[in-house]
Amino acid sequence: MIHDDSFLWVEKYRPRKLADCILPVEVKATLLPLVSDRPVPSMIFYGQSGTGKTSVARAICDEKGADYIFIRGSDERGIDTLRTKVKGFASTMSLTGGRKVVIIDEADNLSHDAQLALRGVIEEFIDNCSFIFTCNYLNRILPAIHSRCPPISFKIRNQDKPGIAKQFYERALSILEAEKVDFEDKAVADLVKRFFPDFRRVLNELQKYAPYGKITSDIVTGASTDVELSVLYQHLKAKNYGAVRRWVGQHSDSDTVTLMRAIYDTIGTHLDSESTVAATIYLGEYQYKSAFVADQEINLMAFLSHIMHECKFK
Repeated sequence: MIHDDSFLWVEKYRPRKLADCILPVEVKATLLPLVSDRPVPSMIFYGQSGTGKTSVARAICDEKGADYIFIRGSDERGIDTLRTKVKGFASTMSLTGGRKVVIIDEADNLSHDAQLALRGVIEEFIDNCSFIFTCNYLNRILPAIHSRCPPISFKIRNQDKPGIAKQFYERALSILEAEKVDFEDKAVADLVKRFFPDFRRVLNELQKYAPYGKITSDIVTGASTDVELSVLYQHLKAKNYGAVRRWVGQHSDSDTVTLMRAIYDTIGTHLDSESTVAATIYLGEYQYKSAFVADQEINLMAFLSHIMHECKFK
């Protein structure tokens, strides 16, 4: 079977209607009225990566038939973007006569000056244009923007997780069937469980394994980004900087978020209680920095060096 990879599955199967988005019931109930005859308001969508924030923003605009521009904050984070793209778009009337929308994705990566400038832009074009911001970290968005764009949380509560995971799993199966990819149910379930609630990551992993001919548990386990950490902890305990650096290099293709989570889940069994608290604080600091750094490998090595130097192993 030859698989057409000319489309990323995350784009090919992105929901075009809000009703098709996989969301907690309360979030969907809050957003569904927006696709009625009401104008699209300005909003901030915030929550963990892969939970549907961008898909929802685009689905609302598509379903409303609204003219919109999409700007990725991580790529175009400076004030010049506002002066050219945003103001140029917002200052003109829509060809369809409706309200225009500016979607600023990953807005928590916008510079401080760019966010300050946005306050005036939002107010200046309030009669013609709405703004939808998406971000992982709401605290990185200035309060002045909060007051102009009410935040909507995409956090999935514990009681909602089983139902959302089941929807993820069923959607993944339907995509694999549409792509005519053979699979084992357990392999798909394992991927959903491993990366939940990041459905974008699940789809990317499934597309990566599709050329194998059949997605099996053996393939998924063999290609897992869950790494064996016991060797790493031995090197850290021995304060063997060179060995730690080689380990980091060997695992440089692993997802940093998944790797740091695995360290968080296991490091307490290797440190004394006081050092476990310190390691958790360091982990939070370096995970925060990972959203800004140019080289994730260096950031991970800096974190592990901090652990190696400051923490006491059992």
